[in-house]
Amino acid sequence: MKLMKRFIVLGLFIFYMYGIVRIILFKFRWRDMDFLMHQLQRNFENPDILIDHLQRGNFIPFKTIFIYTENLSGWHVLSNLVGNIVAFIPFGIFLVLLSKKRGISFKGALALTLSLSLCLESLQVVFTIGSFDVDDLILNTAGGLLGYCAIQFYDKVYRLKEAQKLFQN
Repeated sequence: MKLMKRFIVLGLFIFYMYGIVRIILFKFRWRDMDFLMHQLQRNFENPDILIDHLQRGNFIPFKTIFIYTENLSGWHVLSNLVGNIVAFIPFGIFLVLLSKKRGISFKGALALTLSLSLCLESLQVVFTIGSFDVDDLILNTAGGLLGYCAIQFYDKVYRLKEAQKLFQN
């Protein structure tokens, strides 16, 4: 039964990763491999395109977040701020569920979440299908850590309730 649960969690994680890549890299639009290969070829044949695209990114922490919080109107603002956090909450949960005996540390969850977010942000630049934003790294990592903390808290409360039941009997 434990093995079956592990396969289910692993399957859900793979489905989640497919979804997160599709949402972040492709913005809900389908891009085929021909398009991606064309983008790569074009960008590597003309590095100025990559440099220009990278220069248009945001490397100043909290710049975009502050701009969005000053203009808290509109769906785009809310979806960007909240969406970047919410999208990575499952990642933090999966990190705990998939680690052996739930042994991943806070620092490990931080490093893996930041790495995934950095990889996705960098791929947006490489394929020129989005822009690099350090604030997305901050928000995504916060979401992953929120998921990590939530599942750890749930695990502690659940274990505490189980221990209390043992003492009551």
